[in-house]
Amino acid sequence: MSDGSTVRLAFRIGYLGDAYHGSQIQPDVKTVQGELIRVFRSLRWLDPSDNQHNLVLSSRTDAGVHVRVNGGVVRMDRELWKALTPRKMVRALDDRLPKDIAFLDVTEVEETWNPRMAEHRVYRYRLEGIEFWQYPGDVFNDWLAMFVGTYDARNFARLEEGKNPIRTILSCEPWVVDGRVVGFEIVGEAFLWNQVRRTAMALHRMSIGEIEPKAVESAIEHPEIEADFGVAPPDWLMLWGVHWENIPLDDTPVDIQCFSAPPTGVGVERTMRKRWREAARYEMKSLLHNEWARLGELPIVKHR
Repeated sequence: MSDGSTVRLAFRIGYLGDAYHGSQIQPDVKTVQGELIRVFRSLRWLDPSDNQHNLVLSSRTDAGVHVRVNGGVVRMDRELWKALTPRKMVRALDDRLPKDIAFLDVTEVEETWNPRMAEHRVYRYRLEGIEFWQYPGDVFNDWLAMFVGTYDARNFARLEEGKNPIRTILSCEPWVVDGRVVGFEIVGEAFLWNQVRRTAMALHRMSIGEIEPKAVESAIEHPEIEADFGVAPPDWLMLWGVHWENIPLDDTPVDIQCFSAPPTGVGVERTMRKRWREAARYEMKSLLHNEWARLGELPIVKHR
């Protein structure tokens, strides 16, 4: 019989965002957090009769945004946790969750551990998926460098009331696959709502000559002057991972084999580009499924 004591468990998950109305629970729509709570309750790991829950995710993602690794925390009965073990828990969840959610691992953490207080988050955006994107050459590195540092990022966000707009971007570099620049990788302590997608759209519009780099630089240096460069589609954005001191992000270089190059040449027309983009969306999903297979290795517990 349980003595009523509980444990705080940190877990990591991945998911395909196009089937969900974002990560955070919302009434009357399908979300990642909602699916997790539903399955935990079906297993009686959370009380099905209790409208409250203690399952919290680390990073909020919008509808359509894919995730290689996000994290969260949940509280469970201590005796139940001892009986389950990480391997049994992951297997039970994998049998019941939709196949576009991967429950990767779980570990016990201290009571003070907060999934939202990560050291940094890594996003990748596949710019070549946006219609008419053109890689601008070496100047692309200079454009990316503009976004590095600590600054007021309100011109690159959908700023929520009361939210501090100051953000620190640790790095912003080209995302290179098979020797081809396909987009960019941006690393920051935390991001504002739509910050990466608005950064992506600014980069895209510079690449096709719609705006000048000095306009973007001014929007960063003078946040009091309103600027709006638009929001890039969510399809090509991926939360690559979240890093905590006690749960580090796997930084093993990934040799991506599944990204085809967009069609080019005089004879290329709109329908060909459209078909390539549909294929490229599947490539993003294929990458994630393969990464989840690689990252989902669990410790073997020998029963005594």
